[in-house]
Amino acid sequence: MLSLDLTGKTALIGGSTQGIGLASAQALASMGANCVLISRNEEKLKAAVKTLDAKGSQRHQYLVADYAHTEQVRDVVAAFVQDNTVHILVNNSGGPAGGPITKAKPEEFLQAFQQHLICNHIITTLVAEGMKQEGYGRIINIISTSVKIPLKDLGVSNTIRGAVASWAKTMANELGQYGITVNNVLPGATSTERLATIVSNKSAKTGKAKEDVEHEMLAEIPARRFGKPEEIAAMVAFLASPAAAYVNGTSIPVDGGRTGSM
Repeated sequence: MLSLDLTGKTALIGGSTQGIGLASAQALASMGANCVLISRNEEKLKAAVKTLDAKGSQRHQYLVADYAHTEQVRDVVAAFVQDNTVHILVNNSGGPAGGPITKAKPEEFLQAFQQHLICNHIITTLVAEGMKQEGYGRIINIISTSVKIPLKDLGVSNTIRGAVASWAKTMANELGQYGITVNNVLPGATSTERLATIVSNKSAKTGKAKEDVEHEMLAEIPARRFGKPEEIAAMVAFLASPAAAYVNGTSIPVDGGRTGSM
């Protein structure tokens, strides 16, 4: 029987005031989960919590932490898990700035490494003990299709995303015996603020109109359209559910068929 019910489960979702993070929280809440949003902007967090389904008497809340400050993230999450068990973790935060890797400065790699891999690791290790005790854990990392094939002019992102994917596979190998799965969702071009920024930057760099840049990007996608945040969230929701108990250590593109590999 296909079980998608998350009643009684608590989900911690990063970068959840907009885009894929918020859509993921909304999807999980609709399945009965208690959602805990974590981001740096408290006003946006308050507004985001109000959009979550609470018809099943779920208790939604938020945590304020800036992923640029790893110790702050550690302190905030550690305080939360002292009295709460997290069953579902969605590791998600904004991607690094674009640009060719030959132009990237060393500090850009360090900053991205801390924001993505180090923060993911800190939060995951903090929530994993509670998952072990419950015998139920779902760790879902929002990464990028660059894990499969590096994307042009996203040098820092390509590098760090690959590191996160290898970290996730290693974590999956170690946590699988406890009923905890670790999987990666790889969004393609999705209608978010980040996509708008990428289009604007390409337009400025090439002198092409934004519409022309978008047309070129769409031509690479068999579906001939950009994804919607809720379509990425649907994969997150499935991986978070009891139905996905035997899906572990995978990287799943949700990209309309753009990625040129299996």
